[in-house]
Amino acid sequence: MDLKKVVYEELNSKQQESFNYQKLSAVLAEYGYVTYRMHDDYHGADFHAVHIDGQVLKVQLKGRATIDQKYLGKGIFIAFRNDHHTWYLYPHDEIFNLVTAHSEGARVNGARSFPYIPEWLLSSIGKYKLSS
Repeated sequence: MDLKKVVYEELNSKQQESFNYQKLSAVLAEYGYVTYRMHDDYHGADFHAVHIDGQVLKVQLKGRATIDQKYLGKGIFIAFRNDHHTWYLYPHDEIFNLVTAHSEGARVNGARSFPYIPEWLLSSIGKYKLSS
């Protein structure tokens, strides 16, 4: 068998999502979670993360920091990788309220994503940074 690492940027979007799911699952394992992928975005979640104490997180995996009104009230956590090494996992509704209070565009559109994390947002989601 000839194993070769893939180049992330050369993967298609579905392959990148699977890649990110596997990478994040490995990080969450260090925090005591086992993950179960949902192939139909069950109640807005791409996967469930079940902690060894029984706590269940419904997680939506994104390519960047994101809020969207369609996730409100569902107990969703947003997970994204800020660079190739730094993962964040934050409660959607808390950050939704922060972003819409700060951004008129987010209030009007009910959604917003960030290609990079602005300083005002980083100070709030920094506590949701995962280390691996």
